[in-house]
Amino acid sequence: MANSPPPPSYALSIRDEDKDGVAEAKCDFLVVALCPCLVCFILLLIVVSIVLCQVPLLLPHPTSFSHTKKKLLSPSYSIVNVGIAALHIAHLRSKMLDLKYRGFCCTSEENVLIPNSRGSNVRLSVLPIVDLPGKMLDLKIRGFASLKGSGADSDAENESGADDGGGDGDCTEGFRVKSAADPTEVDRVCKVIDELFALDRNMEVVLDECGIDLSHDLVVEVLERFKHARKPAFRFFCWAAQKPGFSHDSRTYNAMMNILGKTRQFETMVSMLEEMGEQGLLNMETFMIAIRAFAAAKERKKAVGIFELMKKYRFKVGVDTINCLLDTLGRAKLGKEAQVLFEKLKDRFTHNLQTYTVLLNGWCRAKNLMEAGRLWNEMIEKGLKPDIVAYNVMLEGLLRCKKRSDAIKLFEVMKAKGPSPNVRSYTILIRDLCKSTKMKEAVGYFDEMTGSGCQPDAAIYTCLITGFGNQKNMDAVFGLLKEMKENSSPPDGRTYNALIKLMTSRRMPDDAVKIYKKMIESGVEPSIHTYNMIMKSYFQSRNYEMGHAVWDEMNRKGCCPDDNSYTVFIGGLISQGRSGEACRYLEEMIEKGMKAPQLDFNKFAADFSRAGKPDILEELAQKMKFAGKFEISSVLARWAEMMKKRVKRRDPIKSNEPHLSC
Repeated sequence: MANSPPPPSYALSIRDEDKDGVAEAKCDFLVVALCPCLVCFILLLIVVSIVLCQVPLLLPHPTSFSHTKKKLLSPSYSIVNVGIAALHIAHLRSKMLDLKYRGFCCTSEENVLIPNSRGSNVRLSVLPIVDLPGKMLDLKIRGFASLKGSGADSDAENESGADDGGGDGDCTEGFRVKSAADPTEVDRVCKVIDELFALDRNMEVVLDECGIDLSHDLVVEVLERFKHARKPAFRFFCWAAQKPGFSHDSRTYNAMMNILGKTRQFETMVSMLEEMGEQGLLNMETFMIAIRAFAAAKERKKAVGIFELMKKYRFKVGVDTINCLLDTLGRAKLGKEAQVLFEKLKDRFTHNLQTYTVLLNGWCRAKNLMEAGRLWNEMIEKGLKPDIVAYNVMLEGLLRCKKRSDAIKLFEVMKAKGPSPNVRSYTILIRDLCKSTKMKEAVGYFDEMTGSGCQPDAAIYTCLITGFGNQKNMDAVFGLLKEMKENSSPPDGRTYNALIKLMTSRRMPDDAVKIYKKMIESGVEPSIHTYNMIMKSYFQSRNYEMGHAVWDEMNRKGCCPDDNSYTVFIGGLISQGRSGEACRYLEEMIEKGMKAPQLDFNKFAADFSRAGKPDILEELAQKMKFAGKFEISSVLARWAEMMKKRVKRRDPIKSNEPHLSC
């Protein structure tokens, strides 16, 4: 190939200024190219430093309540709501403390101290400073040794036995102590709080004048009534702390901790935990509440970090304590985190069969059968023979992962080689068959169970009732109810809720009310889920009067409405065309510290627009913004702006009209 001719001389000569230009261009290119790399490198360093931080950085900063108390006691200061930009909120979120007091309130966005415009000089503290040494409560650690499931009701109740509720034991059972509080006195206190809080009146002064004989049982019961309304609950808690002769104990602290945890007020919750530690009031329930709260919010590192707090306060950690920690993580579907904690601690304690069972449960709930199988083999290699509880956990895990054929094989192995299936084993299998509408097979296993001498309980009857009810086989449902009565196994709360759901799903709210009345007559306490189902059914059938009656009945019975209750009720008011009333209840939700309901806010805002009330929309949009509900706030603000434009078009400003000359 011939050599190419050399380039012309003008192509080889570059002027000095061109060289300078090329050099500058290269520098610019390097700056543009390297800046993102430097930024990424800095961000990587920040992330690594956060990961390597100790637990105090993983958990919310334990702001001292005593320090906050000094600020709040000043008569020239109060706390008000301040709406700030979303980026500013993100920057200050680690410094937030959500409190609400008489005469002033704060939201979870930011607290700013300003001179008290109301002139209030009431001296209130955030938490009590008590000198009494606290005693650790003796807790009944059941773990997975018991076969009886937890009886706690869930708001999202699964009538056939929730997958994630109940089970073969719960290490936190035994915390709820039978109350000795006078129900009449509890009702009286709750009525004062409810009415005066709604009116934004001086609740604390009125409570002072009521002559209430405070006891720990009464405080716990009142907090239980307001478990879905953290702001009034917290105000009452702080008021009680200031009463002479009364100081909070572990039970009252834990009741308030539970409310804060469920509403994700983590900064306040951890600060309260620190306060309890200083007073020697920490017990196992306290740590379980904190772990459950962080786990529910998917704050995995913070949930595991609670264990470090236990060491900080020199809380005695034995095998039962660690099993409870692992169990709580597992029940929150954090099987991986439970396993990591186990690997970290396994050399510090002697693990037992229960330890492996709770780890197995965590992997099964996370639907990781490979890890569950590995752990099962490891358990056997350690010389630990799986018991009926471990087999039930594995059986439920297989069914949860849609491995019914493998689950049935395991069930047959249990019958052939042991341990023999118990009522819980049959319930797990029958529940899955009923969900798949395989009622013939479910009845076959039920007959097999009764033939083997196992006495059926309310849970297994509820599974069958739900299965036949979904197939609209009401004759079989009534037959099972009759059989329950004959076998001295009366319906429990889940059974009644399953029946009520069957009626409401068929748009038969009146029949649901009949079941509700039977429920009351039987001495079974309705749950919030019971009222929500009936109320929703009435509103769906356009029977607004009865929908309101259910709401009134729920409040009369002392059942604290939750987020779902308000959503159903406000939605019913909107569909009824009573948007003004719906607005009032929406504001009440926000003031109580509850999250905004899942509603069609476009319809809600449109109703106000048609009524020519844009100012109401603007006010509500501002309140939503202060409460951190920016999406809802923008919807309402947009409708308010649209309404203003319509008004301008209909009634143009006179100053813009042309003047006629004489």
